[in-house]
Amino acid sequence: MTPPALEDLVVTQAGPDDWPVISGWAGDEGWNPGLSDGTAFFAQDPEGFFLGRIDGEPVSAISVVNYGSDYAFLGCYLVRPDLRGRGHGLTTWKTALAHAGSRTIGLDGVVAQQDNYRRSGFAFAHRTVRCTGTAPVAEPPTGVHAVRQADLADLNVYDSACFPADRPRFLARWLTEAGHRAVVRRTGDHVTGYGVIRPGRDCLRIGPLFADTADDARAVFTALTADAVGTEVAVDVPETNTAGIALAEEAGFTPSFETARMYTGPVRPYARERVFGVTTLELG
Repeated sequence: MTPPALEDLVVTQAGPDDWPVISGWAGDEGWNPGLSDGTAFFAQDPEGFFLGRIDGEPVSAISVVNYGSDYAFLGCYLVRPDLRGRGHGLTTWKTALAHAGSRTIGLDGVVAQQDNYRRSGFAFAHRTVRCTGTAPVAEPPTGVHAVRQADLADLNVYDSACFPADRPRFLARWLTEAGHRAVVRRTGDHVTGYGVIRPGRDCLRIGPLFADTADDARAVFTALTADAVGTEVAVDVPETNTAGIALAEEAGFTPSFETARMYTGPVRPYARERVFGVTTLELG
């Protein structure tokens, strides 16, 4: 049988109905996507997802999700295993990248692709280490409660200080999506940390885990895992946050996967020291 030719590939925008295909491929690659991620992803940028098809059958995927006028994030870069090495991924990549316009683009690249990303203009920023382990028994923390409607405005402000762009549309779904459990720590009226835990394909995922200090991060982590004692949990920690790595080790978590955060240009300043766990490897 003659293999499908590159010219047979048609790249178009993908919709929510296509998400099971994309997330299924991601799961097969060991990325452990969250079971309800798609709703929040498409809420941020419904035009930022793409599929390559041959004779109507999906063979490649990518997302280039825009945040405001200055920043975009690339993820979900996938080609069906039986059709790799034929240029379908690169064609899909080039088509989707135009969606970002002149924005700086970020991504979390797996080790095998990092040289390709460098050749495409992405520069290394830091490693991110997925730490995985069994949620430990711990004393209930103080000052932490489940996120309520009254917290949302403050959390948007806090999140914006910890991320290279504002993302209220995304957060509105991420904090309230079915299966997602979000908690916030406050000192008086001041937010000092927050986090979300959600079910993934292979284990529970924490992200984000943003906090002012290691003590705040520990309190948020403990509150998130309180109902998951004995269950496997994963959190993606920037290696530059040594307190975050130490917190994961303290909980008995060990490295299981790594990526590299890379950018095509400058991003606005944000409180990198507060990022004890990134939100997702797909949208930053």
